[in-house]
Amino acid sequence: MFNYIIGVIVSSLIVVLIIPSLMKIAEKIEFTDKPTKRKIHDRPIPIIGGVAMFIGFFIGYFLLVKNDRIGSLYLFISSIMILSIGLLDDYYKTRGKEFMILPRVIIQVLAATLVYKSGIVFNGITNPFNGSYVELPTILRYLLTITWIFGVTTVINWSDGMDGVAGGISAISATTLFVVALAKGQTDSALMAIILVGSILGFLKYNRHPARIFMGDSGANFIGFTLAIIALDGAFKQATVMSIFIPFLALGVPIFDNLFVIFKRFIEGKPVYQADRSQIHYRLEQKGMNTRQVVSYICLISTCLSLISILILLLRL
Repeated sequence: MFNYIIGVIVSSLIVVLIIPSLMKIAEKIEFTDKPTKRKIHDRPIPIIGGVAMFIGFFIGYFLLVKNDRIGSLYLFISSIMILSIGLLDDYYKTRGKEFMILPRVIIQVLAATLVYKSGIVFNGITNPFNGSYVELPTILRYLLTITWIFGVTTVINWSDGMDGVAGGISAISATTLFVVALAKGQTDSALMAIILVGSILGFLKYNRHPARIFMGDSGANFIGFTLAIIALDGAFKQATVMSIFIPFLALGVPIFDNLFVIFKRFIEGKPVYQADRSQIHYRLEQKGMNTRQVVSYICLISTCLSLISILILLLRL
């Protein structure tokens, strides 16, 4: 338990300490998110939070997680890929431009493939009738692993549209995955989850409304990517028919909300990746809620779904 406490403190403290310097650098080079019709903040905000969380997470990871060297190297390289493509996307936004979708998709798939090569894979499921473990065919394992990582990375990114929303629900999800990994005796996954929680909490000190820093696509992609890996390495291991829903519930708000958004855009004939104000935080805002109320409401829903997922774990369904 001492390592878990150290993990959350170290990662959080590092992020809190380095963000002021990163903000000054971002402001100096104009790496900032300017106000637009869709983005209603009243001044340019540094979008360098992803770099801070990346640094905080990996210092904690290399300090505490005793994973094999090859696996750790694959994780580090793939995370750099995700962070870098996000930073490039953020750079385009700072110049009032939109980055192309195809390079983002290619890099995310390649990064997810590296994770697959490291051995973090959706292998199979326990047969509910006889208790035997059913291992999936190789091609299906690959496709499910890539789809899960790509999907979670995307939905967390799309959820980042209001001060504290993406960070809040991600911290709740990571905490849930920590509890699940702890209950299953998966030390490395539990450490990764609690280190990620610390990194996000350190960031939220500066991101709560009114935000002084944004995580940007780099941060949202990195958080989503890491959450997906933690779930694969923890909650999805030796999954039963019911327990397979645990990570889906832990990440329920961004997953279900963005499925709704995709369906809505499809029905309206809009491109799936075309940004609009369809996400739940925008819909709640349109109903008259202020930012703090929206964040509290969404985090409450996320907490309820996470508690249901933990209940499923405890009941050993």
